Amino acid sequence: MNQYEVMYVIDPALEDSARTELINRFSDLVKKNGGEVDRVDEWGKRRLAYAIQYKTEGYYVLMYIKAPAELPRELERNMQISDSVLRYLTVRYEGELPAKREPLKPYAPREAAPAEDAAPAEAAPAAEAAPAVEAEPAVEAEPADDEKPESEAE
Repeated sequence: MNQYEVMYVIDPALEDSARTELINRFSDLVKKNGGEVDRVDEWGKRRLAYAIQYKTEGYYVLMYIKAPAELPRELERNMQISDSVLRYLTVRYEGELPAKREPLKPYAPREAAPAEDAAPAEAAPAAEAAPAVEAEPAVEAEPADDEKPESEAE
């Protein structure tokens, strides 16, 4: 049996019970056709890179399976028939099962910087102690034509 990684994106408007039923249906399909499901990772709702059927978000599911060579074609056929599946991809891989990824944490803005009164007070003594540095390096000007030696004047 070969190892496969199956990623599919489900319509985010689907209710939780219908989504769970769809995920279980694909897992059962693998089991009925002589394969075994190693792990199913639900990544959750994510923003799509581009709109698919006028939807900008999708519910991502990653499934690791061991199956005979004919099973991916049947699995993809069933995913193509399902109206709730926006996209799918099946890839064969070799080696050990990858470690489970932690879901991404939702975006949270950074906390405000510490009180502004304390920061300038500490920076002021350091600025006084440091010598002033010229902003622009001195550029040597070329001598005027009348100042050039005779050999270069021509």
